Amino acid sequence: MALVALAAGLPLAFALSRRLWPQAAVSVSDHVIDRLDGALRDTSQGARQTGCFVVQFDDLSWLCDRHGRSRQSEILAASVARIRGAMRPGDMLFPLEDGSLVVALAATQRLDLEVMVRIAGRLQMVVQQPLVLTEGSAQVTCCIGFCHARQLAVGGGRNLLEAAQIAVDEARRHGPGVIRAYSADLAQQRALRDSLRTSFAAAIAAGQIRAHFQPQLSTDSGEVSGMEALARWHHPEQGCLPPGKFLPALEGTDLMELLTREMLSQSLEAMAAWDKAGLRVPQVAVNFAADDLRDPQLPERLNWALDAHDLAPSRLTVEVLESVVAGEADDIVVRNIARIAQLGCGVDLDDFGTGNASITSIRRFALQRLKIDRSFVRDIDTDRGQQKLVTAILSLAEKLGLDTLAEGVESRGEHAMLAQLGCGHVQGYMIARPMPFEDVAPWLLRHRENLARALRIDVRAK
Repeated sequence: MALVALAAGLPLAFALSRRLWPQAAVSVSDHVIDRLDGALRDTSQGARQTGCFVVQFDDLSWLCDRHGRSRQSEILAASVARIRGAMRPGDMLFPLEDGSLVVALAATQRLDLEVMVRIAGRLQMVVQQPLVLTEGSAQVTCCIGFCHARQLAVGGGRNLLEAAQIAVDEARRHGPGVIRAYSADLAQQRALRDSLRTSFAAAIAAGQIRAHFQPQLSTDSGEVSGMEALARWHHPEQGCLPPGKFLPALEGTDLMELLTREMLSQSLEAMAAWDKAGLRVPQVAVNFAADDLRDPQLPERLNWALDAHDLAPSRLTVEVLESVVAGEADDIVVRNIARIAQLGCGVDLDDFGTGNASITSIRRFALQRLKIDRSFVRDIDTDRGQQKLVTAILSLAEKLGLDTLAEGVESRGEHAMLAQLGCGHVQGYMIARPMPFEDVAPWLLRHRENLARALRIDVRAK
């Protein structure tokens, strides 16, 4: 498909990915940059300004799965036609090989950031209006990033396009349906993420990515009921990085699977070592991302890994984010979780209360336990509203036959109130911070001694 035809509005044989439109992969970006350079040259005359928008449709794979390849192309073509209809004379529209669209504004007077925000909102509004099709209706959402030319310290079409792409990447991280403007801070954050992404595989090979373990306690007995494995990057220059510092750099890449495999391997090795040392840790919980859960071979890989470490499946708990359960329409995820549960592994629904999962979606998945998010636990010992919310969650879990664990417990008062309300397990800084493997055994021995001492005191008191 010719780029000129797209810009001029001729009919489309539309496709928005390298898989669907491979012939565009060599020349599209260069052509767009040339046209942006031309728009910037037009601004050199008088006080006229220009800017660039990048429009990224949300979840094209879901659109294809639901409507089929040909209908997907029809829907996207209609969306592009709508965008074109919202543009002014002289504005240009181009596709990029990564599936996004570029809107380059014709040089104009009185163009500032406020105007660009309004233009972005108009573009998004026309895209997201429902489409009436011959076989029902469809709705497309999109993220938009934009950059005003005067925001750039160094001009040029390439820099303007890259700035808008940085903005849309940030929008997609917070999407769907988000708009973001470019800023220098975003560029610095992007550079840092790119650096972390580039060096991550080497960091795993060098042993810098390590599992830290946070204990989980039974509120009935006070004994350790499990450990959660949490990734830490022991960076040679930046120190110990928590997941929030590097996970955004890995999202959407194969590196997430690499991280999950590494955490699983280290966690099962730790379990085997604690067993050998006579330390009782009933289970270890490992976080799995949505992409991990879409792997058809995941149950077999888990079974093989458990056998390799001579561990029963009940010793492993798979943690699934509530956002995955709430938004996942892929039956392979449902089947995988069911097969994992059939193996005998536990399945926890993480961050419950933050992902808008319905009762119906919870029942679709073979879950064993709800992890109550910290936002519901904070100040529960003094806040009656929090107590009512958690009581409702605990009642729902009981009706569904699910166990419960409250995370983010940071005070004795919170711990005591959760136990009083009937929450099964607790986890948080009040109990212990995530610790490296070598610190777990001493902590377990101290905790066992503290429990025994408390029991002796209780017996004497009676």
